[in-house]
Amino acid sequence: MSQQGAALQEYNNELVKCIEDLCSKRDELHRQIVVEEEEKSKIQNDLRILTERLARVNESLAKKIAARTEYDRTIAETEAAYVKILESSQTLLQVLKSETVALKDKSGKGGDGRGGAGAGQSAEAS
Repeated sequence: MSQQGAALQEYNNELVKCIEDLCSKRDELHRQIVVEEEEKSKIQNDLRILTERLARVNESLAKKIAARTEYDRTIAETEAAYVKILESSQTLLQVLKSETVALKDKSGKGGDGRGGAGAGQSAEAS
């Protein structure tokens, strides 16, 4: 029976050692889990902060894009109006030149165009 008691004691010692090894492995795994849970929490917090920041940047970007679109529209309208002004100025200049030539032609038949010939005629009549 002492042999059976010794064998039982040896089994008991091996069982205790296996349980201690399992507990040690469990404790190590628990430490790893705690570290990873802390990392997960930090990452989730960073993600929340970045998500909020992204939302603010997107909102700001949308406002700036809308403002830029308004600038583009205003610039296009202003340029179109400016082109019309230039065209009108060119047309006015052409009309003015034509009228000037027509007036010179009319006054050329009757004098020098400054009323000098008319004044000369009235001076001769006196």
